[in-house]
Amino acid sequence: MSLLAIQEDMRAWLTRGGYDAASESTRSAGYQVYRNNYRSQLVRCLEASYPMLLDRLGAEDFLQAVIQHVDQHPPHAWTLDAYGADFRNTLQVRYPHNPDLHELAWIEWSLAESFVAADTPASPASALAEFDWETAHLHPVPSLRQCVATTNATAQWQAWRAGEASCESEMLPEAAGMITWRHGFTCRVRQIDAVERAALLLLHDDSRFAGLCAALVEHLGEDMGIRRAGEWLVDWLHAGIVHGKA
Repeated sequence: MSLLAIQEDMRAWLTRGGYDAASESTRSAGYQVYRNNYRSQLVRCLEASYPMLLDRLGAEDFLQAVIQHVDQHPPHAWTLDAYGADFRNTLQVRYPHNPDLHELAWIEWSLAESFVAADTPASPASALAEFDWETAHLHPVPSLRQCVATTNATAQWQAWRAGEASCESEMLPEAAGMITWRHGFTCRVRQIDAVERAALLLLHDDSRFAGLCAALVEHLGEDMGIRRAGEWLVDWLHAGIVHGKA
């Protein structure tokens, strides 16, 4: 058997498991060392990526979820840093009636993505004073991630992060949104309402601040639309969620 055939056979055995996927060459006891090492590395990878979920589920339940994920989702990228991106999908299958777990997984993974995203120069303090409402453009920073929120997962994560007593899981009265981003060296997570989430999504397609104002006026009315656009402009620039260009 050629070296390539042995390597392909071993990969099939590692990623699919069981002797059905293996030939005689991978059935010796020594090969179990490789498989144990392979699985152990992936378990440690997911433990490092999802520390809150590990704490929330407990070691045994988390391990069972990880084993299910490892069995069904072999690594596909050149780096293990990318492994676990779809762990949320496994949780949706394993815990279909626990949307807070799905959203906590999104928060933990998105915070990690936000941390390594490209930098954006901070808007100077004079940015608002020089802001031209009619011609300015707003661009979401590269580290911004967005998702629909149906539970108080952000409050749960913040309580856990602060070392406070466990925050009970609750469904939100209506669907909202949650965002993660990095400001300087600090990654942040925030729950936002559905209108603000729609506004941030709009900026990906139309960066004009005037366009945002027009959309909000149409949705909320002139007074409320203009007021919220102004409030968000100040908040987004100061928080580092967007950066502006004339």
